[in-house]
Amino acid sequence: MSIDFYDTHADDFYQSTVNVDVSPLLNRFIPYLHASAHILDAGCGSGRDSKAFIKKGFQVTAIDASKELGEKAEQLIKQPVEITTFQKFEATDKFDAIWACASLLHVSSHELNDVFKKLSSYLVNNGIFYCSFKYGNDDVERNGRSFTNCDEKRLNKFIANASLSIKETWITGDLRPGREDEKWLNVILEKNHDR
Repeated sequence: MSIDFYDTHADDFYQSTVNVDVSPLLNRFIPYLHASAHILDAGCGSGRDSKAFIKKGFQVTAIDASKELGEKAEQLIKQPVEITTFQKFEATDKFDAIWACASLLHVSSHELNDVFKKLSSYLVNNGIFYCSFKYGNDDVERNGRSFTNCDEKRLNKFIANASLSIKETWITGDLRPGREDEKWLNVILEKNHDR
């Protein structure tokens, strides 16, 4: 359902997000990375964050479920974007970090445990995983998109069995102009050693 929304509204979504300043989030994430880190941008949307990572010298693999958005992101970052869902994504490499900014919130709550488990399997030991959710403890549908909201308690349920531990969480207002009252849960997780 959400994929159809992004395919249909790709232009509007791209224009409304590509220039949003997410440097406060990047500044919390990047200190955890080494200089040549390979980052999976999971749900890259407009490609805005992939572009920032590439500019800083990181290696980036970008994926998105929306073909229309993926094509726009490819033009922006000048490298391929793989069109796939989190559930279908496969990789032969291990990543040093995963960046899932406002993307996992479109995975239904009953699938999130499996998605966290799957994505974390592609992280190196002690790899870093950033994700963000609209703050809350319910599932909502709005204008053709489904959202899984998340608070700290729900987060613990979602990452159970995923070999991930919480390094830090913090709450921010939405970074888009005029939406500052919307609260977001930001999370940095660390991959525990595979048992």
